[in-house]
Amino acid sequence: MIKKFYIFRHGQSSYNLAGRTQGQTNDSVLTDLGKEQAAAVGEKLADKGVEVILCSPLKRAEQTAEIANKSLHLPIVFDEHFIEVNVGEIEGMHYTEIAAKFGEKYRQWRSSDVKYENLRFVGGESKKEVRQRVFAGLNEYAANSAYNTLAVSSHGIMLTQLLIALGQPATDIPNGSILCLTYQDNNWKIEGFI
Repeated sequence: MIKKFYIFRHGQSSYNLAGRTQGQTNDSVLTDLGKEQAAAVGEKLADKGVEVILCSPLKRAEQTAEIANKSLHLPIVFDEHFIEVNVGEIEGMHYTEIAAKFGEKYRQWRSSDVKYENLRFVGGESKKEVRQRVFAGLNEYAANSAYNTLAVSSHGIMLTQLLIALGQPATDIPNGSILCLTYQDNNWKIEGFI
């Protein structure tokens, strides 16, 4: 049995617009553009046979799921596996401030090079830990869920780490992007963005 997952990044948030890192902050909410992007996610998924939306518990992901769901009319299930990376001490800081204060460490942390996968800021988690957390959740739903087609409302770094874990180079993923993955016989496959 093939299971299909449509994993989407939340719409543009107030912190995205302000150039601030958000991580697991819950102060960041969708902008007007972000709401439009969320509605477009719902329209793109309307004919995909999605049965449930799994959702990060952060407001920006929740808002995106709720707006997208106006086209889908599905149950929304909140799951901590799909929360954004905990960025620790740089939470809420402007990108220029982080670059000035942490310089090379920030450049390495932003890099998709796996040699930096264990790098973390004080109080935060590494990208390797993000991948482990996300795949623990995905594998649970793939192996044990009655649903065959699932959507996940989540975050940019989570998406880039999925791509890297599955052997594809990753760059910044735009807000509202939808990545399709399939799961069969204990194997994950990237189907691409829709």
